[in-house]
Amino acid sequence: MKNIIFKAIFIFILISGSSCEKELLNVDNPNTITTDQFWLTEDDAQKGVNAIYHMFYQNGGFNRWIYFRLDLTSDEGFSNSPWVELADWTRFQYVNYNMWEGNSNTWANIYTAIFRANQVLANVPNIEFSDPAKKEQILAQAKFLRAFYYYYAAILWENVPLVLEPSNPDDLPMQSTLEDVWAQVEKDLTEAAPVLPVQWDEANVGRPTRGAAMAFLAKTHMQQRDWTSAKSSLDYFFTGEGAGKYNLVPNYRDNFRHTSENNVESVFEIQFSNANQTPEGNGPSSNMGTNRAQFFAPRGIGWSDGQARTWIINEFKSEKTITGGLDERLRYTLFYPELEKDFGDKTYGRSWEWGANEAWFRKYARDYYRNNEDYYSEVNFRVIRYADILLMYAEVLNELGQTAQAYQYVNQVRSRAKLQPLAQAYAQIGNNQSLFRERLKMERAKELYSESVRWADLKRWGDLETEERVDQVARRDPDFNNFEVGKHIRLPIPQSEVLLNPNLTQNPNY
Repeated sequence: MKNIIFKAIFIFILISGSSCEKELLNVDNPNTITTDQFWLTEDDAQKGVNAIYHMFYQNGGFNRWIYFRLDLTSDEGFSNSPWVELADWTRFQYVNYNMWEGNSNTWANIYTAIFRANQVLANVPNIEFSDPAKKEQILAQAKFLRAFYYYYAAILWENVPLVLEPSNPDDLPMQSTLEDVWAQVEKDLTEAAPVLPVQWDEANVGRPTRGAAMAFLAKTHMQQRDWTSAKSSLDYFFTGEGAGKYNLVPNYRDNFRHTSENNVESVFEIQFSNANQTPEGNGPSSNMGTNRAQFFAPRGIGWSDGQARTWIINEFKSEKTITGGLDERLRYTLFYPELEKDFGDKTYGRSWEWGANEAWFRKYARDYYRNNEDYYSEVNFRVIRYADILLMYAEVLNELGQTAQAYQYVNQVRSRAKLQPLAQAYAQIGNNQSLFRERLKMERAKELYSESVRWADLKRWGDLETEERVDQVARRDPDFNNFEVGKHIRLPIPQSEVLLNPNLTQNPNY
């Protein structure tokens, strides 16, 4: 199912600086092909787009560090790492804006992925294809992936340069506003969506579908609180071509195991493999796994650099199932002191031996078949799944004043968890838009905890925009006592980028 991406030969093009002597440009390196020698055939085009996917396996992105930014910086997690500077970057104590693991590596990987997408978009149109539709699908994938990375750049730094052509080392791109970045993400996704297939054949599973593009388009509109446009994008899943194509899997746990990947609930997931147990890098035999579980596992099992906040345990236990039991989602969300007592499960085969107030992320852990972690986890990361789509649609309908219509989509998620319908469990909400919104925040937390959506959620809800609302978040996560309104809602741009490029200004208040 993952073979088409893992069999790719990753080609990386070296671009010479424009200031080089002409005669130096004419000297060919026999070990490196040039742009004139590449970008000639359909196979070159396929290799070029596959090189964008390879960025999923680099440390700065979904191989490792981006989870520190999206999960641990939110109110779901934190770090007690003995690596103090790393832990400081999860509690809004930024001293070195160039810290590689905290900031610069993710920035560099995102822009490398964008550079590779730009190469495809600039060069593939000039290649003759026997099937023009195949060419258009390659270009659509590049647009989706460029939008994907700019989406996360907007979530993390906001005011980033828009680079839309293959760049040279001496380029000094202009800084863009957040509004301009969102507009470009919308443009790329809008152009990609009608070209991408509703479903790929088995050999190409893992590439973005039309549904993935529409889901990210909806997310982009929602972050701008453009609820009407968000609904139009999400309609794809309910009244459009995507209706009936997705569903909730019966067992919640199947969303986080390698044995049940790319299932009917998956909208877009990153394909990981443990085939190459080698260091990360740019070669065809480099690591294609994820380090997430290794860094988030309990002490003695992994590095334990990331831990879970425990407030979610009380939220899960505050409501019984229709049979009087505990919500099974808690079982597969966290390792926590009472896990064995509550569900009969041990933590990686061990009875609890950690602190009474500690908890660790269980999603994407491999305790279901091994008792330790490593750098080569093959468990796919589910970027968007249908449960998220259902809760997004409910949120959009509520914001549009259609609260009564929104209940049914929350109820689908609650039904799998064997919980009462929302109106029955929380009758006081009624059609009150504000009360529904507050309840939905917790419904999203319980369903999507530690799935790297919470930071975007907090920003979208305005929970990081005033002292009063940040104080409420800090009750769940005391790291937010360090949060400065108007500053920490975005990361600092790596200072090395600002110093090298006079067209960049450091983000406000840094």
